[in-house]
Amino acid sequence: MESMNQDETQSIPLGDETQSLSPQPDQAAVQDTNSNEVNSEFDSIDSGTDGNGSKKRRSLSLTWLIIISLIALLLIAATSAFGGYLSGINERTNFEVTQVAQQVSEQFQLGLEDLEAKRYELARQRFEYVIRLDPNYPGVTEQLAMVLLEINTTATPTQVPTPTLTPTPDMRGADELYSQSQIFLADGKWTEAIDTLLKLRKDEPDYQTIKVDSMLYVALRNRGVDRILVDGDLEGGTYDLALAEKFGPLDIEASNMRTWADLYKTGASFWGLDWGQSVFYFGQIVVVAPNLRDNTNLTAAERFRIATIKYADALAASKEWCLAQEQYEAAFNLGADASVQPTASWVTQRCANSQQDTRRTQPPPPEEVSPTPGELPTESPPPPGPEPTASPPPQPTETSLPPTQPPATTEPPPQPTQTP
Repeated sequence: MESMNQDETQSIPLGDETQSLSPQPDQAAVQDTNSNEVNSEFDSIDSGTDGNGSKKRRSLSLTWLIIISLIALLLIAATSAFGGYLSGINERTNFEVTQVAQQVSEQFQLGLEDLEAKRYELARQRFEYVIRLDPNYPGVTEQLAMVLLEINTTATPTQVPTPTLTPTPDMRGADELYSQSQIFLADGKWTEAIDTLLKLRKDEPDYQTIKVDSMLYVALRNRGVDRILVDGDLEGGTYDLALAEKFGPLDIEASNMRTWADLYKTGASFWGLDWGQSVFYFGQIVVVAPNLRDNTNLTAAERFRIATIKYADALAASKEWCLAQEQYEAAFNLGADASVQPTASWVTQRCANSQQDTRRTQPPPPEEVSPTPGELPTESPPPPGPEPTASPPPQPTETSLPPTQPPATTEPPPQPTQTP
C-alpha cells in the first residue's frame, strides 16, 4: 500500500510541465467545489445581466414617462375642450333665455295694444304664446282672462234648438243694469249710463230693445254736446253725435253743434297755411258761437282775431293797403292790440294816400247837358267835343195824323218831355 501511495505521488510529465498527483478529495468536497464554481459563473452572468437590465429599465422608464406625459396632455386638452363646451352651452343658454325674454315682453306689449284696439282674437293668441314661454310672466293671466271675457261677451250667439221645457231665465241682472242706467241718466252721468247700457246690450241683446236704444240715444247725444261745449273735445263730441244719429235723427241744437265743430276744425286745419281761409271759417263761427274752443283752449273769437291780424299783415306785405286796413279794423272790433296799432295806423295812412293818388289820376267826369224842349233824350251822355245840332222833330198839325208805324230805328221812340 505504501508503495502504491508512493507511485501515486510520483509526478507525471505533461510536456514541459509536471503535475503532481494528489490524493482524490472526498465527494462532498468535490460537489462543494463544483457548486462554488457554478455559483461564481452564475454570479458573473448575473452581474452582466444587471448592467444590461439597468439600461433597459431606464429606457422603459423614459418610455413610460413620455406616455404618461402624453396622457396628461390629452387629459388637459380634453378637460379644456369640455370646459369650453360647457361655457359655450351656458352662453348659448343665456342668449336663448335673453331672446325668449325679449320675445315674451314684445308679444305681451303687442297683446296689450291689440286688446286696446279690440282685436281680441289676436290678443288672445299673443297672451297664450307668452304663457307657453313664461307661465309666470306678470299680468299675462289677468290680461288673457280679460280677453276671453271680451270674446265671450262680443261673440255672435249661435242659435240652439229650443228644448221643450225651458226654465224661466233669471232677469235680475238685466233689471238691475236697466235701473242703474236710468239713475245715471237722471244724474247726467252720460258716460256711466252708456257703459251700463252697452253691458246690458251685451248680456241681454233682446232686453227692452226700444227703451235701451232710446236711452243710448239720449246719453250719446248729451255727452256729444257736452264734449263740444264744455270739454272742448270736438272730435269726441262729433263722434258721439254720429253714434247717436244711428239711433235717431239729431235735434237742431245737436246738429248745429256738430256743424260749428266741423267749421272750427276746418278753420284750424288752415291755421298758419292760409290765413284768408282761416278768417273765412272762423268768421262764420264767431257770429253764432264765439266761445267755442278746442283742446288748445283758443276760442273761435280769439282765433278769428289772430287770423285777421295775420291776414292783414299778408295783405300789407302785398301792398293791398285798404284791404289790410279793413282786416285790422275787424280785428280791433274784438279787442285792441297795442302791439299791432302802429302797423294798423301806418297801413291806414298808406290807404289814404293811395286813394288820393287814384283820385288825381282819374279824368274828370263829363258835364251833364240839360235837354232842351223838343230835344231827343239819349241813353248815354255825348262825348266831349262840339255838340251836334239836331233839328226838332216836326210837330203834328191838327189835320195830320201820326204815322201808323214808327220809323225803323235801333233807338226807342222818343217820348214827349215836360217843360219845366
